[in-house]
This record gives sequence, structure tokens and C-alpha cells, in this order.
Amino acid sequence: MIQTLVAPKPLSSAKAAARPLYAELADSLQNLIEQGTLRPGHRVPSVRIMSRQRDVSIATVLQAYTVLENRGYLEARPQSGYYVRPRALTSAPEPRIARPMSKPSFVGVNDLTADVMEVALNSDYVPFGSACPHHSLFPTKKLARMLGSVARRDPSLIGRPGMNWGYEPLTREIARRYLQAGVPISHEEMVITTGGTEALNLCLRAVTKPGDTVAIETPAYFGFLEIIQALGLRALEIPTCSRQGMCIESLQEALAQNDIKVVMLMPNFHNPLGSLMPDEKKQKIYELLAEHDLPIIEDDIYGDTHFGDIRPKPLKAWDRDGRVMLCSSFGKTLAPGFHVGWTAPGRYLERVRRLKFINTMGTPRILQKTIAEFLRDGGYDHHLRSLRRAYREHLHSFLQGMQRHFPEGTRYSRPQGGNYIWVEFPVKVDTLRLRRDALKHKINTAPGSLFSAVKDRYRNCLRMSCSQPWSDEMDAALHTLGDLVKQQL
Repeated sequence: MIQTLVAPKPLSSAKAAARPLYAELADSLQNLIEQGTLRPGHRVPSVRIMSRQRDVSIATVLQAYTVLENRGYLEARPQSGYYVRPRALTSAPEPRIARPMSKPSFVGVNDLTADVMEVALNSDYVPFGSACPHHSLFPTKKLARMLGSVARRDPSLIGRPGMNWGYEPLTREIARRYLQAGVPISHEEMVITTGGTEALNLCLRAVTKPGDTVAIETPAYFGFLEIIQALGLRALEIPTCSRQGMCIESLQEALAQNDIKVVMLMPNFHNPLGSLMPDEKKQKIYELLAEHDLPIIEDDIYGDTHFGDIRPKPLKAWDRDGRVMLCSSFGKTLAPGFHVGWTAPGRYLERVRRLKFINTMGTPRILQKTIAEFLRDGGYDHHLRSLRRAYREHLHSFLQGMQRHFPEGTRYSRPQGGNYIWVEFPVKVDTLRLRRDALKHKINTAPGSLFSAVKDRYRNCLRMSCSQPWSDEMDAALHTLGDLVKQQL
């Protein structure tokens, strides 16, 4: 999108006498960026257009743009022009690491989870609490055409269930992509599932029985908590850093004091923190759990949403003996409505296969075939680059918006991928009350208490979904939310 400045004015000749014109222009544009008039990811006017708008020479504009590049406000893209660079918050502190639980506990997830998810389906509400990315981020029309083509070429797919472990061309494509990421997985090791949640469910059932203890990160993805509750398991929450993931020292202490049966974690762009575990830490956690001969369930659903140039490796890359049960899906990157996921459960493959057959027999082959053809011929890598750019731009716009509207003392996580920001308000703020107040203004939120098995934990925290395109409506809703927070202080 090309950003057009409203009623641009020539630079002041009086000021120009005191300072170089390019410096004055650079400061003027920097103010527009910081105020949100020029937003992250937007293209600024071309050098020639800016020259005419501000009545200065082309050389002056080029100098000003270079200054803003050096300050980190603009980036030049070959044959495309200059764009506002996403800028992370630098002044606000990050969320604190939670204190560990004293002992494992059964999960008492209340009706709040279902309520947040139900309201998220209502388009009348601003979806700050939604886990589902905006539909415009996905190649829905292209997938629809490919789905129709697959059905026309082989109508029998509609009349036959997918009663096996996966459509081989799809598992081969997934395996090929993991190999590129440094994880040599055979397509024969995979089970295609009906979404990522089924993959996690099957893996957890394969290695536990009711009453067992599962170590999880805290704050935890509420989907983990829902599955743990449904299976009659106990959760032991391990403190987790908003930058580097699960605390190894706390995990070591928990292993020494508890009979843990499995560790369940999300090393790449954790939901809700957005943390990215460094490679050396992934390896140390793997080696620690190998010493205790424990299985690891890894949710890698956000692995392909990295903002950097290189996809982070899953923890599975260090798996030497098949103890890591890797799970993921296309729900956050390609086709949420298809509900196609997978797991590579290592040494537990046969158990997972049996459970899959009992659970749903198979995943519709027509959907598997459509995705396989898209991965092979549909430009998936090009789509991912576009998706990652959108996620990054949305997230940084939200970060800047929250800095403008939320009260002083608010803490924010700094994700390098995914589409969530973990927000920690001052301790007086009750985000359950905030949710009730926000709903009156048609704003849906996800209070922090959703993300723990412990009652009232993270009461002053909020998970912000940033997957919606930034707009004046989003900014106004953040302003309203900020006002509601300030009313509690």
C-alpha cells in the first residue's frame, strides 16, 4: 500500500536556515511514523512525489530517506521503493517470569474458554481474543479452485473415507519441508490428523493414563489445558521466559521432585508468550529429558511464521532415539477450515496409529490431496513469505498502538514470529473485569487466567491476538481498551 500524506506542506525556510532541509524532512517523517500516520509495512511516497509534496530537491529527499534508514524507521526494497520498517517496543519492560507451582494439579478450566471462542466467531466484535487469523491472509480462492479440480478429476474421493495414516504425496511434501529445516523425518513416520489439536490429543493419550502428571510451560496454551483436563491428567506448570521459553533449572527441579510422565512444550513462537527457544537450549532440554527417559510432545504449529530469514529448527532436530512427538498443522499458515494436521511420533508411532483409527479412522483424503497439490504447485513458499510479512507488520502495529494507549507500567512480550503478544498490566488490573467491560464495547479479549491451571493466576495479564489487519478500527478499539484499563487504576 502506498501511503499518501494528507495536505503536505513545504518545509519552513526559516528552519531550513538553521538546520539542513534533509534533517528537517527526516524529523517530520519520523514524527508521522511515531504518531502512526505512516504505519509499519506501508510504502512511503516515492522520492519524486515527496520532492513535489515538500517542495525540495530529489537529493534532499534521498538524504532524508537515508537518515531514516540509518535510524531504523525506513527500509529500501529493490525495485519497489521505501517502506516503513516494523519497530519493536524498546522502552517498555518485558513480562515477568511466573513463580512455579508447588505441586501438580488437575485442571479446572471453566466456561470462559468456550465463551472467548464463541464470541470470536461473531464478526461484530473486535477479535483481540481470537486464535484464528484473518481469512484474507490465506489463498482461499486458489484453494477453492484446486479443491474443485481435485473433486472433478476424482469424484470418488467424496464417497470414500480416508481410512489410513495419510495421503502419501502429502506426507512426502511435509517430510521434504522438514528436511529443508534440518529435521530428517521419513514420510512413513507420519500420521495425518484432523487438525493440530487431534495430533496433540493422540500423542498425549499414547504416553499417559488418567492421573499422570504432564509438565507444561506457564503461561500455557489453553488448548493444552483443555486436553489435559479431558484426559484426567494433572498439569505441572514450569516457569517460562517470554524470550527463550521454558526455564531449564525449574524443569530440572520439577523432575527431581515429581513423577512426570511427559513434557509438553512449544519451543518455536510459544502461544501465548511468543518466545523462541534458542537451539542450544532445545538441545539441553532434549538431553535432560533423555536422561530421565521421558517422551516430549512438541507443538510446532508456529514454526513457519518466523520473522527472520531462517526457519527455526524444531526440538525434534536433536531427537536421536524417537522420544520427540512432533505435532503441527496448516491451521495457522494455509487453511484453517480444512483442519489438516500431522504428527511424527517417533517410537510411539504404532500407538498413535491405533488411537487415530479409534478416534476418527482417517482425515478426508480430498482435503489432503488438495493441500498436497498446493504444496507441490501452488506457490506455498511465496505465500508463506507474504504471510510472515503480514504477521510481522500487524504485530508491530499492535505493539506501537498499545504503547500509545495502554497505561504506563504495562509490560509486553517481544515475539519474533507468530501472532500473539502477552501483555502484563499493573497488578491492580483485573482482566476478567476488563473482558466484561470490553464486551459492552464489542471488543473480545482473552484474559490471562485462561492460560493457567491455577485459579486467578495471570489475573492482570492478557493475550492479544495481532492476526487482524491493522486499521483505524483496531486503533480505536485499543484506545477504548486502554481507557477501560486506566479506569481500574
